[in-house]
Amino acid sequence: MELKILKESKETLRVELIGEDHTLANALRKELWSDKHVQIAGYEIEHPLVGSPILIVETDGKEEPKKALIAAADRLKKRNSEFISKFK
Repeated sequence: MELKILKESKETLRVELIGEDHTLANALRKELWSDKHVQIAGYEIEHPLVGSPILIVETDGKEEPKKALIAAADRLKKRNSEFISKFK
């Protein structure tokens, strides 16, 4: 997976998830909503067959959107590890 930052400011982050699809983008979007500083979390795909998701994160300014995204990814990783260990 390759990440391409399209826009970054104190409160806004737009990042393209090259090589990914709805699966990762939707999981990140949902996990970002659990962060109290995230005001907007969503994604768009221009074309469902050949487009890459563009993840949009906006915060209230008390937390950088990049840090919120990293924290959400870490929580997903932990949750997936727990699932795998319980499944085994």
